Parts: sequence; structure tokens; C-alpha cells
Amino acid sequence: MKILGCQSSVRIQLEKDIIHARKVGRQFAEQLQFGLLEVARIAASISEIAYNIFLYADKGQICFQIMESTGQKGLRIIASDTGPGIKDIEQALEDGYSTSAGLGAGLPGIKRMMDEFEITSIVGEGTRIKFIKWVK
Repeated sequence: MKILGCQSSVRIQLEKDIIHARKVGRQFAEQLQFGLLEVARIAASISEIAYNIFLYADKGQICFQIMESTGQKGLRIIASDTGPGIKDIEQALEDGYSTSAGLGAGLPGIKRMMDEFEITSIVGEGTRIKFIKWVK
């Protein structure tokens, strides 16, 4: 797997940064010629991750990388923060689980919509979520 030349990152600290991250992600997805539905899924996933950073961690960043593997192109998104971390990742990935009175569909929804999904978190140090969508 190799990273192609295009990459960018957006710092998440203010509410308006959520919108900016979503816009950057949409631009990458459109550049890769994802279909409209896939562009919407990518944008929704970025919004969810950016909102989680804003809500729980106060600040973090989202990195965007165009990937290529075995002739297939994709978009890799890496969200990282130095927030409180996630105590129980398995529980956080369960449908309906929420620590903020939300619907609990965020992380499990992203995992379903993306082709690859990985989350690591250390309580007191922060969280890193990496997901990839491949152009079909």
C-alpha cells in the first residue's frame, strides 16, 4: 500500500472546524470520483469523528491521505486527539451506546460505512481512529 501525493490535515478545536473537515473530505472523495452515496457516507463519517473530537477531547486533528493498493485507490482518514480516551472500545462500538445521551450510532455507523476501520485509545492520553474507503 502506498500513499499518493495528496494529503492534508485539519485541526479540530472549534465547532466551525467540523464543517471545514467535512468539506476537505468531500473534496478528496470527489477527486477520487466516488459516487454520490459514497461521498455522502465519507462526509457523514468525518462529521461524526470531528464532532466527537470537539465534544469529548476539545482538540485534535483529522488527516486525509489518498491511498493506492493493488491498483485500487482509496481515501484514508486518521482522526487523533489527546482527550480522555475511550474506556471500553467494544462498548463504544455497540449500536445504541452513548455517553452523551445521543443515539449511539456514530462509531458503529462509521465502522459499517467504511471498508476498513481501526480504533486505538488510551485512557487519559487520547484516541486514534483510522478508516479507509476504497473506490469500487
